[in-house]
Amino acid sequence: MLRPTTFLAAICFCFLATAHFSFAAGYQLSMLPRYSTGEINKRISALAEHLSKQTGLQITPKITSTFDQYLKQLTSGAIDIGYQNPYIYVLASKEQEVIAMAIKGRDGDKFRGIIVTSSDSPLRLIGDLKNKKISIVGYTSAGGYLSQKLTFLENNIYVTQDCTIEVAPENKQENVAFAVFTGDVDAGFMRESALSQVGEMIPAGAIQVLVSTAWLPNWALSVSRNMPSEDREKIVKAIKEIKADSPVLKALKIKAFRTAQDSEYNPVRKAAGLEQSVNETNTFID
Repeated sequence: MLRPTTFLAAICFCFLATAHFSFAAGYQLSMLPRYSTGEINKRISALAEHLSKQTGLQITPKITSTFDQYLKQLTSGAIDIGYQNPYIYVLASKEQEVIAMAIKGRDGDKFRGIIVTSSDSPLRLIGDLKNKKISIVGYTSAGGYLSQKLTFLENNIYVTQDCTIEVAPENKQENVAFAVFTGDVDAGFMRESALSQVGEMIPAGAIQVLVSTAWLPNWALSVSRNMPSEDREKIVKAIKEIKADSPVLKALKIKAFRTAQDSEYNPVRKAAGLEQSVNETNTFID
């Protein structure tokens, strides 16, 4: 017959083992807070539900309020599965590994920036931008700075050394266009898809595209590099099984996910001045 203390110890051991299993099988899914918390929750809840159902794992949405908070939780392990822009991904890629890339819009799995000038600007070539004043969305903006910076590097121009940079108020794409329109700057760096959204602020034909800049990979869906391989494979399989008419894609406002490799984000690393892919030691892929 078991003593009471022995019996209690056995119960505690079983409880802890069960609790540990539940904890190990539970993962937090989050998205870079580019939108309101309500919108973020709406976008990722369907994905969390799909992954939970298809994998048997407990996957729950987690909401953060700022980019900094999101990045800290992504790199600390508080977020197990992340969906973020390419710049945030490369910052977290020592702790996270991309498993899929978003496909959306007319350009699919990639996007790029543009350089805009006023319609009567004498600037015609990238080289003409040396010693000029340029408005950018922000130093961490992929479509509003890094794409253009990469094209500058390919033309032996170092934007922070060879140009005067102004960051747009509130890091908004439309404020870049407005600064160009008013003549406060000589040129502006914008995401290509944002140009169609500035019509209410700027008369038609008031600004023009000087050049389209380097293509960059789209948003990354990533998982913790500490995730057990069997759980990772379950999630990868579940992502591949998402159908074209799935509410998951509709909620995320994308066309599909495709399998992706970490090295595909090397152009972003190059533009941001970061180290190469954590899986490679060869040159960056342009």
